[in-house]
Amino acid sequence: MHPNVTWPNGWEGGWVTGRGGVREYWRRQWAVLDPRVEPLEINWDDDGRAVVTVHQTVRDLTGNVLSHGTVEHVYELQGGLITRMEIRT
Repeated sequence: MHPNVTWPNGWEGGWVTGRGGVREYWRRQWAVLDPRVEPLEINWDDDGRAVVTVHQTVRDLTGNVLSHGTVEHVYELQGGLITRMEIRT
C-alpha cells in the first residue's frame, strides 16, 4: 500500500487514510468481525483501476452471518502500490 492510501471503512463508515489508519481499522474490525472475501473475477476499467468482483460474507465472532453477497472492490494503483480502494455494492 502507498503510505498515503485511502481505504473505505466498510464497517463503521467513512474512510481511513495512511497505512497506520488501515492497520488500526483492521485491528478494530477483526476484533469483533470475521469477514471473508472470495475473488470471483478481476477486470481493469478504462481508468486503469483493478475491479475485483468478490463474494463477501461477514460474520460475528460467534459465527452468525451479518451480511453476504457480491460486491466490487476497486483498486487504484500508482507505482505498483494501492493508493485508493473503494467498495461498490
